[in-house]
Amino acid sequence: MSDFQLHPQLASDTMPIIRLDLCRVLLMNDRQYPWLIMVPEVAGVREIHDLTPGDQQRLTAEITHVSRRLQRYANADKMNVAALGNMVPQLHVHVIARFESDAAWPGPIWGKVPAMPYAQDMAETFIREFGATLKP
Repeated sequence: MSDFQLHPQLASDTMPIIRLDLCRVLLMNDRQYPWLIMVPEVAGVREIHDLTPGDQQRLTAEITHVSRRLQRYANADKMNVAALGNMVPQLHVHVIARFESDAAWPGPIWGKVPAMPYAQDMAETFIREFGATLKP
């Protein structure tokens, strides 16, 4: 993992929350949705099937852990989890809390409404409070 580097687009669109055993957990800078990005810290990986079987299992376990915590924290109606990678080739998984009242419901969030960045204090509060729920 020593030559791992976060893709520049992910670095510019997100804020760090915590590092788990395999993944960095990042907050997408769009306050309309509690939206996390999970990035396995493995250099050169583009697809889940590029991970070792052990890392695939760890990724699944970490996605489950983060999704459950975010659903509880945000009181979400539905959790969306996806590894798309059409715009950013580095393997990353979107974990998004959805609500029947959100602007894009019931459709996908991409392209529905422009992003609304967090105010600094709002981002810091989310990172501190939600990050604490992920610590062992």
